[in-house]
Amino acid sequence: MKIAFLGTSDFAVPALEALVEAGHDVASVYTRAPRPAGRGQQERRTPVHETALALGLSVRTPRSLRSEDEAAAFRALDLDAAVVVSYGHILPPSFLEAPVLGCLNIHGSLLPRWRGAAPIHRAILAGDVETGVTIMKMDEGLDTGPMLLAERTPISAADTAETVHDRLAALGARLIVSTLDALVSRSLEPVPQPDEGATYAHKLGKEEGALDWRRPAAELERKVRAFHPWPGTWFEVQGEQGSERIKVLEAGLALAAGAPGALSIGRDGFPVVACGVGGLKLLRLQRPGKSAQAADAFLRGFALPAGTVLPPPAAVPLPA
Repeated sequence: MKIAFLGTSDFAVPALEALVEAGHDVASVYTRAPRPAGRGQQERRTPVHETALALGLSVRTPRSLRSEDEAAAFRALDLDAAVVVSYGHILPPSFLEAPVLGCLNIHGSLLPRWRGAAPIHRAILAGDVETGVTIMKMDEGLDTGPMLLAERTPISAADTAETVHDRLAALGARLIVSTLDALVSRSLEPVPQPDEGATYAHKLGKEEGALDWRRPAAELERKVRAFHPWPGTWFEVQGEQGSERIKVLEAGLALAAGAPGALSIGRDGFPVVACGVGGLKLLRLQRPGKSAQAADAFLRGFALPAGTVLPPPAAVPLPA
């Protein structure tokens, strides 16, 4: 098929590579424009941009798709289909209607569950035991289009957003190739999404990573995994230089007594924080500007004695 590929993040890279390897004619790659990044604030291309250049593909980086010029340029590609993965721009009707077979989206959830921007993180945070990838034909709604193909994968107790992300990216790459093959052979019909079971995966914010000890420990342990590696989870303590934000990179469940936030030290030297229900064992921590450490080693260089009561984040209200 003659297709366009619209994507930005590293989640989209395996799909682009798979489409090229499968022999599809990628007429153009659309991605977000380079942005300043890092300490030097030098412009950095997106992962999809870098991959497209390495593959010798034409790249467009419009800051908006709303102009008639952009719509005309997209129509002029004379596409069979467009593949959209983690792009970052909303496609207007002029784009959705241009390809013969429409625009196909690779979405990292089992729709209609977790429509929206952060399906992987929200699935882990909610304690879902499985997730997957859905290939859908896009409409003007937010992840509401009819479904073409889907495949499930379990979420284990050890999974983080990073491990599930990588697994779903590879799965999405395989499924989009299968979807295009099935469309060519006319062996696949779109299935409307049911209204029942629809949920929305809100975009993540950095401040959402604050650990509120008043919540159940099982919920906080899932948050540590769901928010790894970004935006990360953290708590604040008073250090020698004032308040410090300590990142929690890994945690587990443990028995604990005391009020939420009360800290004890286990026989193995690892800290345990009492929560609203149960305790959270801190396994790997990081101070600002420092290297990550196992939590027992962290305590040898940072005063956090047993009996310390860690406060809840000020911006988080007490749950009802």
